[in-house]
Amino acid sequence: MSKITPEDVRKVAKLARLEIPEDQVEMYTSQLEDILSYVDQLQKVDTSSIPPTTRAVEVVNVLRKDEVKSTVVREELLDLAPQREGDFFRVPKILAD
Repeated sequence: MSKITPEDVRKVAKLARLEIPEDQVEMYTSQLEDILSYVDQLQKVDTSSIPPTTRAVEVVNVLRKDEVKSTVVREELLDLAPQREGDFFRVPKILAD
């Protein structure tokens, strides 16, 4: 692995349109070098027997049985509508004949 130079940090900052104060370039150089060193360590781990996954924790949909349940608030909700027609809300016509 090649060593990260301050010029590399300046170039990456310019490409990312970031302003890095000159007095912090050395700090970022060291941090990037540490990050790439860690990634290099991870590259050495044998993952050939690990199946590819899309997420760390498997997500399973939990479904419930679809049941019709009566409610006592139906009339109250229908009464809140500006207009009501029987057991339905009456709404303005939006389609032309």
